[in-house]
Amino acid sequence: MINSPIQKISFNNFNFLIKRDDLLDKDFSGNKARKLYYFLKNDFSKINTLISHGSNQSNSMYSLSVLCKIKKWKFIYYTTHIPKYLEDNPNGNYKYSLENNMQIIYEDIDINTLKEEGILIVKEGGAISEASFGIKLLANEINEYIKINNLVDSKIFLPSGTGTTSLFLQKYCDVEVLTCSCVGDDKYLKKQFLQLESNENYHPTILKKEKKFHFGKLYKSNYEMYLELKKQTNIEFDLLYDPIGFQTLFYNKNSINLNNVIYIHQGGILGNQSMLPRYERKYNF
Repeated sequence: MINSPIQKISFNNFNFLIKRDDLLDKDFSGNKARKLYYFLKNDFSKINTLISHGSNQSNSMYSLSVLCKIKKWKFIYYTTHIPKYLEDNPNGNYKYSLENNMQIIYEDIDINTLKEEGILIVKEGGAISEASFGIKLLANEINEYIKINNLVDSKIFLPSGTGTTSLFLQKYCDVEVLTCSCVGDDKYLKKQFLQLESNENYHPTILKKEKKFHFGKLYKSNYEMYLELKKQTNIEFDLLYDPIGFQTLFYNKNSINLNNVIYIHQGGILGNQSMLPRYERKYNF
């Protein structure tokens, strides 16, 4: 895994540093690559099958399919349902995961009951202790950049799903890590932190959002933020997390010096292939 670049941008009259983890690799990038790096680099010669679960357009699903293709493992993925339109017209993460030979099963099941010899179980979203292996490398890269450039007043920000990346970043980074909840509320995110780390000194700071967002729901403000980010920075961000992240940062601008923020671009833009048509249909953009 290469050291992803850090890029300076100007957005809405503030200067940000963007850690471009979306550029790690064409197929294996972003926070999911960091979370799964342990399985990529270590010997799992007794494993022949990986089983996971989650939504039918999950970024994690696609990254797992890439991992399994590299490791020559069978990949079985459980999801509760799939829309008829998506099944008839595969696109985004779903399409490319199928092309990587994913076997998808439409069933709500406790995948831990499937554990047996030769099978590796990976929890939804990569919320696993092994994720610390790759995220520690990310933290070391950021720590080195901060040290070389004397950016001791910096704060790191990234929006959270399970909170795994932000948690382990806080554990290994030399500066404060800020985040916001994108899946569930702040209490849900705190619960996720505690499942991986009981010592709250290692927990990142959860910023309050201006309003509640229901995960996967189409919000006009999110789409407008996505378009404005692309227009001003010439960088494509994902539509599920990054618009909420930037809106949350600006909502807290009176208490945070936004010019000192290192924003982690966690990839996930493949999912935009399915999200963009939905936004365009709903809002006639």
